[in-house]
Amino acid sequence: MSTPNPYAAPKAPVADETLALPGRFVPGGQARPAGSGTAWIADGWRLFMKSPGIWIAIVVVMAVIMMALNFIPFVGAIAVAVLTPIFGGGLMLGCRALDEGNELEFGHLFAGFRNQAGALATVGAIYLGLAFAIGVVIVVITGASMLTVMGGGAPADPAATAGAAITSLIAALIGLALLVPVAMLMWFAPALVVLNQLGAVDALKQSWSGCVKNIVPFLIYGVVLFVLAIIATLPLMLGWLVLGPVLAGSVYASYRDIYIARGE
Repeated sequence: MSTPNPYAAPKAPVADETLALPGRFVPGGQARPAGSGTAWIADGWRLFMKSPGIWIAIVVVMAVIMMALNFIPFVGAIAVAVLTPIFGGGLMLGCRALDEGNELEFGHLFAGFRNQAGALATVGAIYLGLAFAIGVVIVVITGASMLTVMGGGAPADPAATAGAAITSLIAALIGLALLVPVAMLMWFAPALVVLNQLGAVDALKQSWSGCVKNIVPFLIYGVVLFVLAIIATLPLMLGWLVLGPVLAGSVYASYRDIYIARGE
C-alpha cells in the first residue's frame, strides 16, 4: 500500500477552486481615481476579447434560462432573483480564470452552484426581500392611485389622468432613489462570496463600503455604460451579446481594483 507524497501539490477540480486572487485583500475596499471608471470597462473589453465565442454562448444560454423562468408566474421571479447571484458568482470565477491566463469554459456559468451556492442564494434572497420592501414603500407613499396605475385602470378624466402620470413619476423617482443603495449592496457581493469566501451578509457590507468609497469613479462608469447600453440596444439588442460579457468583466475588474492590493 503506497503512502501519499506529503510534498505533492493538492489536487482539486478547477471549477471547485475558491482561492483568492494573488495579493492582499483590503477589507472595506480602497478608493480609486476617478478615471478608474473607464479603465474598468476597458478591462472588461480585454477579458471579453480573450474568449469572445464562449462569452457569447454564455450570454445566450443565460438569457434563455432567465426568459424561460420569467414565464412561470410568481415562482419564476423568485427563481430569477435567487439564481442571478449564483450565475454572477460563476462569471466572476470565469473572469478570474481569464485574468490568470487560464481558459474561460462554458461550465463557468454554472460554477456558482459548486462554489458557495448557499451564500450566493442568500444574497439573492436578500435582494428579493429588499425589492419587495421598496415596492411596499412606494405604494405607501404614493397611495392607492399607484395601484390603479399599475393595474392599468387610469381614469379617463384629464385631471385625474395627469394626477396618475405625476404619481407614476414620483413612484419612479422613489424607486430609483431606493434601488441605488440596494445596487451598491449587491454589486460586488457575488465576487466577494466566491473569490474571498465571505458570507452573504459580510459580502453585502463589503460591497457597500467599496461602492461608497468610489462614488466618483462609479458615476463616470455609469454614464459610459448608459451610453453603451443605448448603442447595444439599438440593433435589436444584439449589442448585448458583447456588452453583457464586457459588463461582467468590468465588475470583476472593479472588484480587483478596489479590494485587492497587489505587490505588497
